[in-house]
Parts: sequence; structure tokens; C-alpha cells
Amino acid sequence: DVQLQASGGGLVQAGGSLRLSCAASGFTFDDYSIAWFRQAPGKEREGVSCISSSDGSTIYADSVKGRFTISRDNVKNILYLQMNSLKPDDTAVYFCARFGEGPRGQGTLVTVSS
Repeated sequence: DVQLQASGGGLVQAGGSLRLSCAASGFTFDDYSIAWFRQAPGKEREGVSCISSSDGSTIYADSVKGRFTISRDNVKNILYLQMNSLKPDDTAVYFCARFGEGPRGQGTLVTVSS
């Protein structure tokens, strides 16, 4: 059973940092590119970042470029998202997913106060 469970969200002030984790199980983690998504209240789901399975190359949404860093640990089967210089617009539920698939699990809520 494929599982991807995000954690690490919380309440932080604008300008602060958080690190999200996504624990993967039920599949060969390093065979897949993995992505972070987010969905803010009343808005559509947005792709945030993705990291490839082959060479670790990364892509970011323009809205987070230079502030967020995606990484992966293929030994522990964990995906990370380091979020710095957080803004109130980053407030959302964050999900992780295998590239090309919809998010799994409940996600983790990030709230950034102004």
C-alpha cells in the first residue's frame, strides 16, 4: 500500500522557517520523482516543488523560488521541504505525491502570521 505522509507544519511568524517531512512507504522510493503541493483555503491546489529520482534535479514554483529547498533521503525514504522567509501567502495545507499522481494522505497545515 503506497503511503506518503506529510508532517512538520505549524504556526510561524512571517519571516520564519519550517521544515516539512514526507515519509514514504509501500514502494521503491528512489524509483520515483516526488513533488510537494499546497492548497490554500478557497484556492486551487498548486505545485510547489519537485525532485527527480535520477539525478536529484529540482524545480520550484516562481512563488517559492529562492526561499524553499526540496531534498530527499533515499536511505530513510523521506522527502523534505525547507521553507525560509515564510510569507502569509504561504499559508496552506502541504501535501507530497509521486510525480504525476495526486497527493496522498491528509497533508500538514502551515500557517504564517503577519
